[in-house]
Order: sequence, then C-alpha cells, then structure tokens
Amino acid sequence: MQPNNSLNTSDAALHAVDYWQILKNRYGIILLTFILVVLTAAVITYVMPKKYEATAVVKINPLGTKNQMLSTGGQSTLMTRQFFGTQFKIIESDEVLKRAAEMTQLPQKLQISTADAILLLKSGLSTRQERGTDLIEISMRMVKNDRELVKPVTEAIALAYSEMRSSQEIKRREQTRFELDRKIQKHEDIVEDYRNRLLEFSTKTGIIYFDRYNSGGTTDVVRRDVQQENLLYDEAVKSRDELALQVKNLVGLDDDTLISHVAGLNRPESAVLSRTYEQYQEAKREKAGAMAQGLGENHPLVKQYDSQISILREDLDAKVLKVRDLLKVLLAEAEAKVQRLKESAEKSEGEARNTAQDYTLFTTYKNDYEDAVQTLNTLRTSNVLEELQENMSIEPIEFYAFPKEPEVADYVSPNWILNMALGTVAGLVFGVGIAFALELMDTSVKSLEDVERYLQVPVLAVVPKDVGVLHKQSTSSPDAEAYRILRTNIEFNRPNQNDNAITVVSGGAGEGKSTTLVNLAYICAQGGYSTLMIDADLRRPRLHTFFDIANSVGLTNFLTTDLPLEEVILQTPVENLYFMPSGILPADAAGILNSRRMSELIQEVKDRFDLVLVDSPPILGVSDASVISSEVDLTMIVVQHRKLPRNMLLRVKQAVENVGGTVLGVVLNNVDVRSDSQYQYYTSYYTYYSPNQQDKSKAGRSVETAGSDSGKSSDLY
Repeated sequence: MQPNNSLNTSDAALHAVDYWQILKNRYGIILLTFILVVLTAAVITYVMPKKYEATAVVKINPLGTKNQMLSTGGQSTLMTRQFFGTQFKIIESDEVLKRAAEMTQLPQKLQISTADAILLLKSGLSTRQERGTDLIEISMRMVKNDRELVKPVTEAIALAYSEMRSSQEIKRREQTRFELDRKIQKHEDIVEDYRNRLLEFSTKTGIIYFDRYNSGGTTDVVRRDVQQENLLYDEAVKSRDELALQVKNLVGLDDDTLISHVAGLNRPESAVLSRTYEQYQEAKREKAGAMAQGLGENHPLVKQYDSQISILREDLDAKVLKVRDLLKVLLAEAEAKVQRLKESAEKSEGEARNTAQDYTLFTTYKNDYEDAVQTLNTLRTSNVLEELQENMSIEPIEFYAFPKEPEVADYVSPNWILNMALGTVAGLVFGVGIAFALELMDTSVKSLEDVERYLQVPVLAVVPKDVGVLHKQSTSSPDAEAYRILRTNIEFNRPNQNDNAITVVSGGAGEGKSTTLVNLAYICAQGGYSTLMIDADLRRPRLHTFFDIANSVGLTNFLTTDLPLEEVILQTPVENLYFMPSGILPADAAGILNSRRMSELIQEVKDRFDLVLVDSPPILGVSDASVISSEVDLTMIVVQHRKLPRNMLLRVKQAVENVGGTVLGVVLNNVDVRSDSQYQYYTSYYTYYSPNQQDKSKAGRSVETAGSDSGKSSDLY
C-alpha cells in the first residue's frame, strides 16, 4: 500500500500535460459553462439601464493675454505639465458641478437635493484629452429617463467651468491693479520729496536746471554748463526732426498701409499695436488656409475667423488713432523742449561756473529725483498696460463642438458587442479553467497506467464504450475482438491451468460486470470451451434476462436442498454455453454462499467444465462477493473508465485479498476510444471490422448494451 502515499502529485503531473485530451474529455462541462456565462452576460446586459451621452469638445486656454501667448509661441508661462490634469479636477469639482446644476435647474427637474444632483453629475462625468492636441472632451452620461437633460447639462458644465476661471482671472487682475495703485501713490510721495529737496538746493546755490519731467510747473532749477546745454539742445533737435518726419509720413496713407506703417515704427508706443497687428495677420492667414482646404464662407470655423479678424481690426484702428494722436502730442512737446533748451543754453553762457562741491551734491540730488521719477513712470506704464490687456484677455475655453441631444436608439451603455465579447472570452476561460480543475481533482482511473500503477495488477482488456450483448449481434461484430483479447489474456495470465473457476466483481453498481461475464462466456464457448455461467448475485440477479430463461430454480435451490446438479444447470441457445440461474432469492445470501455445499459445487463444476464464470454483487456493497472470491480460483475486477476513485479500487483489491482470493487482472470497461486517443492503438482491430460495422443489429444493441450501464443495458451490476 506504500505507493498510495504519492498518488495525487504524480497523477496530476502525469495528466495535466495532455491539455488537448482534457479538453476533449471535458468538452461538455466547457460548453455548459460557456453557455451559462454568455447567457448571464446577455441577461445582465439586457437588464442594465440604458445610458445616453453628450460630448462637448473644447480648448482650454491657460491664464494670460493674447500678447503673452504670441510672445511665448502660443504657450502660457503659467502652463505646466500638470495643467490638464489640474483642469480636469477643477471641472469635476463640487463647485463647478453645483453651478452647472443650478444653471440647468437639475434639482428641481429631478426633484432631488443639490448634493444628490452633484453626485449624479459626478458619477456620469468624464473628461479626457485628445492625443496630440490641446482639445479635451467633456462627456456626460445619464440614464434613459434623463436623456433630454444630458445635452444642456454637458454644456452647462463647460460654461460653469469657464465662468469660474473668468471670475478667478478678474480677481487676480483686481488684486494686481490694487497693488499697482498703492505703489504709485507711495512713489508719488517719494518723487515729491526728492523734487522739493532739489528745488531748495538749487535755490540756495543758484544752479539753473529745467525739469524735463514736470514742464508744466513753476520755474525749476538745475545745474548745467554751456557744453552740456548745447549737447542736449542738439539731441532734442534731432529727436524732434525724426518725430516730425514720422508724423509727416502718416499723412495721406490708407487704413491698411497706415496700420502696417505704425506697427513697424521702432517706438515704445507701437509695441502693443505691433503685437495686435501680428495677431490680425495670423488670423487672416488661418482663414485663408481654411478656405484653401475647401471650407465655405458659412462654415463655423471660417465664421469664427471672420469674427476674430473683425474684432482685431477694430482694435487696430482704435490703437492707430491713439498712436497718431500721441505722436502729435510728442511732437509739440519736442518743439517746446527744443525752445527751452535753446533759451537755457543762451542763458547759461553768461553765468559763472559753480564750485565742484556744489556740482557733486547737486548731481546726487538730481539723480535721486530722476531715478524716483523713472520708477514712478514705470509703475504708471505697467498700470496702463494692465488696463489695456484687460481688453485683450483670452477666453478660458473655446468650443469646437457643442454637445448634441442623443436619439433614443443612440445609447452608449450597455455596449452589447463589448459585453458579449467579454462574456464569450470569460465563458471560454471559465469553462477551460473548470475543466482543468475537475481533471486535476478527478482521482478516477483514466488510463491503463493508472490501473497497473495503483492496483499492481495487469489490464486484461480494454472494452470500448456502448458494447452490446454479443450473442444477440452478428458474428462479425467488431466488439467481440475486445473479449477475444480478454480470453487470450486470461489463458496466459492464469497461474495454473487448473484454475478455471473465475468470479467477476466490481466496486460499485453500473460498471458492466454482468455484461462482461456474459460476453466473455459467449466468446469462450465460441472458441470450443465448455463454459458455465453461475448467477451468484443473490441480491439482484440479472444473467437470466440476457437469455430469456426463467429464474425460479437455480443456485439457491441446489445449496438449500438435495437437488442434483443436472436439474439446476441449463443449456443456452449457444453451443458449449451453460447457465445456472440464481434461483429464489434467500433472506441470508452471504450465509448460503459461505457454506460447505457451495465449496462442493465449485469443485464439481470445475471438473465438468473447461471454464466456470461466477457473477457476484458489488464487492463494496455487501459481503457476498468476498465470500465468492474465497471459494473460486481467481477474481477478475471490472473497472468502469473514469468512474470510481482510485482509493475505492484499492479497497476492492484489498477486499479480495483479505479473504484469500487471487486477483487475476482488471477489465477496463466503457472506454470512449474516440475522445481518449491513447486507447486507439489498443483497439486498432476496429480498422479491420469497420466495413461490417454497419451490419450490426440495432435491436440487440438498444436493449442489451452494457457500456457505461447508463440505461442502454438491462445489466447494471
């Protein structure tokens, strides 16, 4: 019994390698599992609520202005790697969804609370970025009852997000303007202090100076020598002449030429205009490109370009007028400056030079004052630019595709194709997995090697599935070859030629031992052996049904009375084949069989017949079979393929050996040679008999088939 300790591991390793064989053997459970999973997927898909989706395609612009975007090549300095991920979180935030619910009056329409409306929107909202673009998709899914709301809700989410970003930008600009105003006021006080100090020192020393930053005030004093006065005068004249030439060139130009000329001037006043002009030209090029691609004048994209070009042109016209007016004012100021410098230079020629100490101190006061004035002018310029840029702010989002109301048939969930495909794959995976799991857990006998490894006895024959009763079939039936092999193996495996009393046992009911005994007896009788069949199954005898013989007188009558042997042995229609029925069934079958009369019977029939075959009940169910095994010479075990676990078969063998019986071998019955390809070589005789196989008697096979004993044979034991 030692080999039993290592059965499971070695057996699993042995049979798990033959995957294809496992699939063939378990195709039924695979098919059943596959159908159940697919049907389950179909039912679940059918009962799932239909959901409808609306999608808005928008472009999210970073915070900033158009000029900033142009100066950085279309990328805002505020855009980071996490920009889109951050914006997706903002879109899905409770604040945006609450605003969208309020815009669409979703709580009132669905009669739910605002918190529930936010949860509803959050469960159906999805955002994603289109690969390789700055476009994102904002999608909303809602159930069938809310189909008409999905379009306005999707659009409201995008608009609520845009409003939130706009309000944030407005707050940022207001804070910036407030800080600039505060700094300007502070620096105005500083400039005034420096100016008063310079005036006091100039009055004290008599150094004359004209304040170029405050030309409209009272007479200012400053230190200046003749050479410096002349140099400043020459520079002022040159600047005035250049400015006068620029103003002259503007006269008589048409609008487009005027805009182009002003944008090309190398002046600070033209910087903002230049950037606006570049945007205007870029918009015209984009429209031309769209028209070249075949888009008509009424196409939404072309109309968008027209609107952008119109807005930029109006902005350009306004800015050109401002620049032209500004240049005229600057020209007037330049003329006044030239005149003042001329008068100052003439006056300075007659005045005496001041001391070096006064000059150094005066220069310090002057530089402090001018630096403070420049700082103040810079702040004022920043304030003006901030005000100007407020009119050039970029919209937070741009719509490229507005959401559409889905039709009744255009639901996006459940996805029948996807769900059924997943169900199909899952069904195959589960089916194959269950098949392999069952195969690995199956400890029944699957091959000849199993029998010989675990029972340590030879396999005498392999009987194919659905073999009928041979004496009711044609003589050319190929099924008979399996029993001829069995007869031959019995001859050569008997320890002694005088051991001619053999009982046929099985572990449980339905393994085909009675059919095996009848067919073996028939083949032996055909071979010239005088063969006796004894029905010793005193529980549920069946041998008499194979020959339509009465069962009233037989073995029990002989064992309990003084009837002679000749009166209980009957001649069958088959030559050389004799039969002893079971007789009337007794109350104590084991007691009758375990008697001296039974031993004498076995000895007597052994002398009269060449072969004695004794049928017995299942050995694991009652003790009758063990008693019979102790009386006869040899015991043959019938094992149904893939039925009983191996440990039960070991108990069958032990039951025989415990009473002193000798196991001759095993008949592996009901083997499906079509699915188990490993047995095809063992039953290759079918090739020779296949042409005549169609001549079998269907009537004989329909009633007397033993095979798996699943209703095709009257013998279930």
